[in-house]
Amino acid sequence: MPETEPAASAAVAPPDWRHWAQAREASVSRPHGPLALVATHWLNVGPGVQLEGVPGRWAAAGRRVRVTAEAAEDLRVGGVPVEGQRLLNPDLAEDPTVLTHGARKLVPILRDGAVALRVYDPESANRRNFAAIDRFPHDPALVRAARYERYVHGHVEQVLNADGRERGLELDGDLVFELGDEEYRLAVTRDGAMLSITFGDATNGPDTFGFRQLTVAAPRPGTLETVLDFNRATLPPCAFSDHFICPVPPVGNRLPVAVAAGERRRLDRDPAPGS
Repeated sequence: MPETEPAASAAVAPPDWRHWAQAREASVSRPHGPLALVATHWLNVGPGVQLEGVPGRWAAAGRRVRVTAEAAEDLRVGGVPVEGQRLLNPDLAEDPTVLTHGARKLVPILRDGAVALRVYDPESANRRNFAAIDRFPHDPALVRAARYERYVHGHVEQVLNADGRERGLELDGDLVFELGDEEYRLAVTRDGAMLSITFGDATNGPDTFGFRQLTVAAPRPGTLETVLDFNRATLPPCAFSDHFICPVPPVGNRLPVAVAAGERRRLDRDPAPGS
């Protein structure tokens, strides 16, 4: 089994990177983290339907979710049982609604105009079996200076998602950088002071998951420069649960070279003999 952080690299890897790697392991394996996602139920407008393993009746209500339940079903918001009908705000709202049912967490989500209910279960098989994140040793040569070229007009690209559907991905500009003697560019999305990249490279398949993600700081006002640290490339959420709908890299975001840095794969424990 590959080591998650080879001993030879531990002495030279920056402490902040080692702390970041440890925090990532803790984050994905927390009780309601990515490994705990066991279902994403897409909802339609109508009288409400029952969902497998979830109490209540559920329906779409515009950009919100409607649930109808009895107090005895123990579906709770803020610790208070839902009684009758209630409208729930999705995760992208200013005040999103989070529900609980026993140890499980239920999260309404909004994606591309459609709403769904996500179910996180701390007892999920993925969480029970998780061992570690396999990652490359830290490579200082893959911390690259980059120039941000913002689009005059941002545009939305239709991108295939992990569930087989295409959805719009709003792109804000390109990060331009050099690897070896070649110049490359990656299209990014922007959320305030952060830029997010979904990219592929020549390691995908033989050495890494099918694509990875990277978040970097946007340039400071009045500058175009930032830093692209591939050592902090992460696995997308769909590497931890099949119920995520991660967008694959947009056109042009698959590099023809190998980027041997960052996270490689999820590692699971070996099954017990006879299981």
